[in-house]
Amino acid sequence: VQLQASGGGLVQPGGSLRLSCAVSGISLDYWTIGWFRQAPGKSREGVSYISRLDGNTYYADSVKGRFTISKDNAKDTVYLQMNSLKSEDTAVYYCAAGSDIPVYGLHYPSRYDYWGQGTEVTVSS
Repeated sequence: VQLQASGGGLVQPGGSLRLSCAVSGISLDYWTIGWFRQAPGKSREGVSYISRLDGNTYYADSVKGRFTISKDNAKDTVYLQMNSLKSEDTAVYYCAAGSDIPVYGLHYPSRYDYWGQGTEVTVSS
């Protein structure tokens, strides 16, 4: 199983980026995918998720209304569209895959079985 995160970069406040997570070795039909981020000196936090159990998408309050998670099963890829970026969004972003994660557990990194290598997002003028 491999997850490959890409699409990070340097962007000005208010700008947009789209992150991609290419998945191999598992089917997006049967695995929950989450995006997490880790800023320097901080613990890893959940950002957004697509739940395998109910098919719904979920977002951390800090990104709700600005970020959108989606997936393309044909391309085995999950996306995170990030708009109206703020300096506090600066972090390394990771995608992760987990099986049978209840909704109340989506934001716990320990619930996920596989992780990508991370892609760095810097929001700065």
